[in-house]
Formats: sequence, C-alpha cells, structure tokens
Amino acid sequence: MAIEPNDDRGAKRRLRLGMVGGGQGAFIGAVHRIAARLDDRYELVAGCFASDPERARASAAELHVPPERAYGDFYEMAQAEAARDDGIDVVSIVTPNHLHFAVAKVFLEAGIHVICDKPLTTSLEDAETLAALVRSSGKLFVLTHNYTGYPLVRHARAMVGAGELGRVRVVQIEYPQDWLTTRLEATGQKQAEWRTDPTRSGPVGCLGDIGTHAFNLMRFVTGLRVEQVLAELTTFVDGRLLDDDAQILMRFEGGARGMLWSSQVAPGNENGLRLRVYGDKAGLDWGQEDPNVLVVSSLGEPPRRLTRGGPGLGDEAARVTRIPPGHPEGYLEGFANLYGDAAERIIATAEGRTPDPATALLPTVDDGVEALRFMGAALTSSRTGGWTAL
Repeated sequence: MAIEPNDDRGAKRRLRLGMVGGGQGAFIGAVHRIAARLDDRYELVAGCFASDPERARASAAELHVPPERAYGDFYEMAQAEAARDDGIDVVSIVTPNHLHFAVAKVFLEAGIHVICDKPLTTSLEDAETLAALVRSSGKLFVLTHNYTGYPLVRHARAMVGAGELGRVRVVQIEYPQDWLTTRLEATGQKQAEWRTDPTRSGPVGCLGDIGTHAFNLMRFVTGLRVEQVLAELTTFVDGRLLDDDAQILMRFEGGARGMLWSSQVAPGNENGLRLRVYGDKAGLDWGQEDPNVLVVSSLGEPPRRLTRGGPGLGDEAARVTRIPPGHPEGYLEGFANLYGDAAERIIATAEGRTPDPATALLPTVDDGVEALRFMGAALTSSRTGGWTAL
C-alpha cells in the first residue's frame, strides 16, 4: 500500500492511524491519541481496541471510529487495512507487553509502519526476530520512550556529545514510584493487574515497566554502553509474582561506573525519574518531575540552572520546545515530539526525499533489543549473585 501524502485537492493530508489496544479503562492509549493529534499530523481511523470484541466495538464507538473499521482481532485488522485503498499508514501498539511482538510482526508483514509502546517484547529472542523483520521490511519502527523527546534531555545529550562534561566517570539513574507499595493487583485494578502478571508483563516487573525508561534515558543522554551488571531484583510485597524493586550496579565500556534504581514500593514518590551524569569537567542533573530545569555544575564554579526555552540552549532543545519558558511542558509533549518526528520520516519516505536529519533521534527497534539484553543480564545476575555480561 503506497502512501499518497496529498489528498485529491493537493493539500497535505493527515496520516491515517490505527491502534491496537488502548480501549476502555486503558491509560496509555489515551496518551498516544493525544500525542498523535497535538501537531495535527494523524487521524485515528481504525482500531482493535480490546481483546474482547464487544468492548473493542464499544471503545471504537466512543472514539468515533467507523463500525466497519472497528476490529475484534488484530490479524483481521492488519489484513483488512492493508487491502484498503484508504488503509492505515501506521499502527500504534498500546497493548500489555506480551502482545507487542505478535502485533508488530503482523503489521510489519502487512507493509504498515509501527509505533510501539515499551518494552519492545518480553524475550530477547522475539526482540531480535522483530529487529530483523524491521530491517527486511523497510518500514519505520518507533519505540515510544517518550522522555527522549524532552527539550532539556536533548540538550543534555548534546552537552555530553560535545564533550562539555569531559570524560564521563559516573552515571546515576533512578525511577522510584510508590503506587504498588501494597498489593494493588489483588483489588482488580487493571493497570496493576497486568503489570504484575508474568504471562502478560514478562519475566520482570518493575524493571520492565519503569526500569526500561531509566535505562533508555541513560543510554540516550550519555551514549555509554553497559558491559556488565551486578543486580538485585527484589519482590517486597507478599504474594506478588514479579520484582517491585531493582538495584543495579553497572560497568560501562571505557571505564565509567553507574547505578540504576527503579522501585514501585517507595512511599512518597510518584514518577521520580532522575538522571545525574558526572565527568571530569562538569556534571548535570535532570529530573522528570521538574523537566523544564537542567542543573549544570562545572568544576570549581557555581551550579548553573538552565531552563527550557531560556538562554544558553542549542538547536536540539529549541526544535522540540513548544511553548514559552515558564509554562509547564513535559509528558504529553514528549510523546508528541516522537509522533511528530515519526510523521516526518513516514511522509518523507512517501515523497522520495531525505527526512529531516533531526528526526534521527527517534528510539528504534535496536534500542528495544538492547534493553532486553540489559534486563536479561540483570535477571541472571540477580539469580546468581554475580557480575553478568550483556
């Protein structure tokens, strides 16, 4: 199915978006839909919004998706949409983790671009299979690690890349929450239920849910590759089947050292993602709950407080800054920046031109594979009690 980016009047049309998952009672589906529409580059026209056909149809009706394009099965959806002259250009996958592989595979095989929530899959074998399929299909695959879309994260990456911190020595990344401090999954709460179920979440819990965000952010900003990990994955809540706390020491290529902590049983924490990077010239400190501030501390000088949209920032941050400084900007806009970059790459391919080089920062299937290797090594280390190579 070829994409014609213009309508019959010669005007630019929106990309036709399909969605798998994200129906009634889902959180992340609504986030993706808002992000997709923020720049008016997409229109939701089809979906398989739930595993239960009745709930899928009810969700489609609420989202104003035509009944004939409300599917009860994602296999049916991929085949039907690929056969339509006005079929979807791209699908957004917002299901529980265990379905990511099967859904992505069938849409890639149907010749449809894919935007997928993290983690990529629940096993390294599936992740590597998917990566090979992405390469052979020639289709765009975006993994929505949304924190890479924040302006000051982009600026921090540029600072490290330009050598402003010097040689990186120490990296500290953490992501604590408190929402699973009690056994919430036993109450029937949907989000807690599937995230703590090994059959749907995969072999790790907290590490796969939020630890992957921490790992990806660390890799995105520093560019450092982890060689070995020494991990302790703990399940503190009685009766829980997966880890709810992960503490991991890391050895990087080139000699740097670091620590990753993710926890969903840390009272007083909501979404405390925080990155600190220290080189031999300077250090930086960024936190997701105050995302419009980046603190830079050069050796022997007072700390500098850089603000989103303020002076001292480069093109990397300016490009993804949407509103004037002083106004809150963050979570939804980070997702929208990824959707916007994905739209540019899809349309550029259809028009036979080179995409804007700035869109090359999108998280890819290869980032997902690397995260699966990291999680696998951490799981092995936790079980054996020793350092484990990736």
